[in-house]
Amino acid sequence: MTTIDGVIDEHGAALLSYVTRITGDRYLAEDVVQETWLRAWRNIDRLENGTGSVRGWLLRVAHNVAIDLHRGRRARPAEVGIEGDELADIAVQAQHSDEVENRVVVDELLDRLSPVHRRAVIEVYFIDRTTKSAASELGVPVGTVKSRLHNALRVLREPRLAREAV
Repeated sequence: MTTIDGVIDEHGAALLSYVTRITGDRYLAEDVVQETWLRAWRNIDRLENGTGSVRGWLLRVAHNVAIDLHRGRRARPAEVGIEGDELADIAVQAQHSDEVENRVVVDELLDRLSPVHRRAVIEVYFIDRTTKSAASELGVPVGTVKSRLHNALRVLREPRLAREAV
């Protein structure tokens, strides 16, 4: 009996390559292939050996899905003011609220550290100093900075350690 996993393993790379060529867009191709796998799963009985070419059926279904998507895009009005590349850039830009939230989380994590450990983390990870430069700034040996960083990162990974003396 044919399983969808076996079909994907056998034909997945070829199907994605074919659809990427006909759409010219890797992300759209992945959507088309996903819809093709869904249709293949719903029609697994058609993919049994001896009932025709499995790859041929998959390529035809993928081709039809790609055409349907293309026609659907042409039927809808175009988005106003945003070109394709601009839309991709907007989609991946970080929101200001995300930056604020990240800063709050980082501040809360740093508050778990003792002052000497917090200062070592800030010098090395936020000010971007080398351990040697941070040691010079803090007036301690390089090994002390390294051990403070090690212990600080351990506390940040395991919050229960923050309650213990660092």
